Order: sequence, then structure tokens, then C-alpha cells
Amino acid sequence: MKRAFWLIGAGVLSTMLVLCSGLFFLTQSIDAVLGCVITAAVLGVWGFIFVRVVHNRMASFTEEVCQTIDEMMQERAVPRLIFDDDTMFDRISHQLSRLYQMLRSHQQRIEEQQADLQGMVSDISHQVKTPMTNLKMAAETLIEQEFPRCEQIEYLQAMNIQLDKLDFLMRTMIQSSRLETGVIALEKQTFSVYETLARALGSIFLKAEEKQLQVIVNCPSDLSVPHDSKWTAEALFNILENAVKYTPSGGSIRVSAVRWEAYTKISITDTGRGIPESAQGAVFRRFYRAPEVHNTEGIGIGLYLTREIIAKQGGHIEVKSAVGKGSAFTVYLPNDFSAEN
Repeated sequence: MKRAFWLIGAGVLSTMLVLCSGLFFLTQSIDAVLGCVITAAVLGVWGFIFVRVVHNRMASFTEEVCQTIDEMMQERAVPRLIFDDDTMFDRISHQLSRLYQMLRSHQQRIEEQQADLQGMVSDISHQVKTPMTNLKMAAETLIEQEFPRCEQIEYLQAMNIQLDKLDFLMRTMIQSSRLETGVIALEKQTFSVYETLARALGSIFLKAEEKQLQVIVNCPSDLSVPHDSKWTAEALFNILENAVKYTPSGGSIRVSAVRWEAYTKISITDTGRGIPESAQGAVFRRFYRAPEVHNTEGIGIGLYLTREIIAKQGGHIEVKSAVGKGSAFTVYLPNDFSAEN
């Protein structure tokens, strides 16, 4: 800036000297030359003031930018920039603020992903610990002691059950991870809700018959909605499996589907043990299991997967329940492709 000022000043001075010389040559008047000199001096003073103002503003702006960048690098609070006018400085300041917000948002997403990853690792470790301990104890017992063939088979069968649990856990975790990371893409197509429900119900009828549960289905055969039939059936199966699991013998499960203006509503209602109000928001968390059902088979990931599958199709799920009176899970699927997540 100083170099530019001196160059401009030298240029102006040279120009004024030439003009004054020319003016004196033409007029031969000292007064005219004096007026020219005074005019040049006034312009020089105003030019100097202008350059100083611009220089001070640039220096102040540069200092603010450096301070802002330092705060961004040190992850402090949102930087404050002092310019309020619609000028180039303010536009640059605004863009810096936007950049800062974008960087902070990106950093927060990374931190959330890291927290989720740590939580998932912790959950997996917790879930794996019990079957691994049981397997180790059974193996050590078989190695250290001699048993009749029939007892050996019992130990091996128990070990096989624990291996099945580990296999199921790993497969479920891989499935969950692929859904979350987008490795598995849900493909929505206009498909029959009736057939999707039939696919889900087909996997629970035998268990329902064993417990003498009455399964009542009310779904129009011509009801169609955009959805991924395979994954939606998986989501509905998870709800139905819980309904069968937690409904005592002789109870009933009702399944219905109805088309609304914007959504298709699929309801699954049972006469089971019910869910306490305090736990209704937690049942969709990964690996959550209420204390009173810890002795029941399961790892607490089915409803989590159900919510992920429905949400990725632009839908949502809600639960209403009362202890001792059963539960009602309602899935809402959008009637068009525009709500796709």
C-alpha cells in the first residue's frame, strides 16, 4: 500500500509539474502557476488522507481476518467480525463466518460418528462377552473332565447355541452397519402391501401356532405403496416377532393396513405384557432391552433396525403401550416417491 501511494504520488507530482510548466508557458502568469500548485497541494493532501483511511481499514480488516483464522484453528467460539456495511470487506467477513460454521458442523458430525462408533464397539463387546464366556467355560469343562457321551452331547449342544447367538449377532451387526453407511441401498418400487405383510407373517406363523396365538390380518389385497418389499418385510417381521415373543399363550395379534391421504398406515397390535411409558422411547435404541425381559431370548436390535429401514424410506414409526394391556406399533409409509430419504 505504501509503495503504491508513493508511486501514485510521484506520478501526480510529475503530472502537476508538467501542467504548471505548460500553463506558465501559455499564460506567462505567476498567479496561474501558483493556483495550479495550490490545487495540486490540496489534491495531494486529500489523496494522502484517502490512502491513510484505506490503509487503516485494510490493516484493521487484516487483523480481524487473522484473529478469525486463529479462532477457527483453535476451535473457539464463533468469531465476531466488526464490519456491518455492504462492502467487499463485509462480504469476505460473511464468507469467513460461513466457512467457520461449515467447518464446525463437519467437526460435530465427525465427533458424533466417533461417539456412535465407540458406543457400537462398546455394545458389541457387551453382547459378545456372555456367549464367549459360556463357550470358554463349556470348552474348559470338556477338556478338564471326562463325561459320558450323552453329557458331552449336552455340552456341545449348549456350545452350539452360544455359537448361533454369536453368528446371529455378527450378521445383524453387519446388516445394521451396511444400512447406516449406505452400502445397502433400499430400492423403492410400487408394490403390494398385502404381499409384503404376507412375507413378514410367514416367518412367525409357526411360533404363533405353538403358543396358540390368534393372528388377525386386515389388509386390502389391492393396496400398493412405494417401498422396498424385502427390507420392509424385515422391519415388520421384527415387530411381529416381538409380538409373538412377549404375548402369552392364548393371546392375539392384529395386523391392519389402511391408506391415508399422504401415508399408508400399517398397525401391529398385540395383547402382550406391554412396555412401560418410561421405556417406550428407548426400545428403538440399538441393544436396548428392558430389565424385566433380560431372561427372554433376544439381543435388542430388531426394533432399531426396523426404525432405520422405515426412516430410510421416508416413513416413521410410533408405539403406544400400557403394561399388562399390550402394545401397538404403527408404521407410516409415504404414498409417493417424493418423501424418499
